[in-house]
Formats: sequence, C-alpha cells, structure tokens
Amino acid sequence: MFFVVPDEVDVSFANDEVKVTPRSDSKRARALWGTSRAQVNNLVVGVSTGFTRKLDITGVGYKASVQGKILQLSLGYSHDVPFPIPEGITIVTPKPIEIIISGIDKRQVGQVASEIRAHRPPEPYKGKGVRYSDEFIFRKEGKKK
Repeated sequence: MFFVVPDEVDVSFANDEVKVTPRSDSKRARALWGTSRAQVNNLVVGVSTGFTRKLDITGVGYKASVQGKILQLSLGYSHDVPFPIPEGITIVTPKPIEIIISGIDKRQVGQVASEIRAHRPPEPYKGKGVRYSDEFIFRKEGKKK
C-alpha cells in the first residue's frame, strides 16, 4: 500500500500531525488537495483501526465457509465457487450466511467485497444472492394473471 503525492500538493509532517496544503489556488490543485487529504486519512485510519465490510447471503442452500486461504462459496451453481483470499485481507464467516471482510487498505477491502458479490449479485424478484449488509434491494412485483 502506497500513496503518491501529486505535484500540486504539499504534505508536511510535524508534531504528530500530517498537513496537506495546495501549492496554488487552481481548481486542479484544490481537487487534488481534498483527494490527498482523504487518502492520507484512510492510511491513518486503516493502520489504527482497520476497515470492515460485511456481506449477507440470501437463498436456499447458499452458504460460505473459509478453508485455509480459500473462501468456498456455495451459490446455487452445480459446483462450489472457490475464492482465493488475497494477502492483507482477513475473511471470517461467523455464520454460513454471513461474510466479514477486514483489512487495513480501504480500496482492497472494497474490491474483495465487490468481487465476492459479483459471483451472484442479488436479483430483484426474490432477493437471492450476495449483498452488502447495508444494501437495499428494490424488489419487483412478479408476473400477474
């Protein structure tokens, strides 16, 4: 995990503080100032507390389990879907229908959660699939006679 400081921004360290300031008053410098500040903040928060994403699995027979460095997903296909857990990421399954992804890199935690969800995204009719725990699925009405 690393962070490249753009040319339009100055980063200084003093008295246990990190200060990010724009070098000019241009629109690009101010935009990169906010982006740089947010990335530095994510680095500090990631190292101090870490980031967590929670996924819920809905569907009859759908489940997940961790076996070593592999997450086994049973999502209604004719076979289980193995998902290799990347370095720096911890995946825990307290219940078979719940996946908790944690790590120090916010981008990587979100990317892993997105890749797991992509194996079976929630469908709008019955709501079956893998979804974020805070995600709302708009349900559609079924066929009428």
